[in-house]
Amino acid sequence: MTPLLAEVIGYLAALLTTLAFVPQVVRTWRTRSAGDLSGTTLVAFTSGILLWLAYGVAQGSRPIVLANGATLVQCVLLVVMKIRFARQPPRP
Repeated sequence: MTPLLAEVIGYLAALLTTLAFVPQVVRTWRTRSAGDLSGTTLVAFTSGILLWLAYGVAQGSRPIVLANGATLVQCVLLVVMKIRFARQPPRP
């Protein structure tokens, strides 16, 4: 595999995995309901994302850093919404 192809695959994987969280963030925001989100899963996933981000920085891998940085923002948003929306009834 050429270095260019490896880089393209890395960016494509980064794009797809990062975009995969967008519908959940949007849905949680619109419904103001995060009761169906597992807190344990969010904490475990966010921890994994932090480790991937650290690994990407250590390796100097831009696709890993960008993807996990963006995914970390989404995870933090979901954690905040889970905490905030637990205190109020969901929107219809």
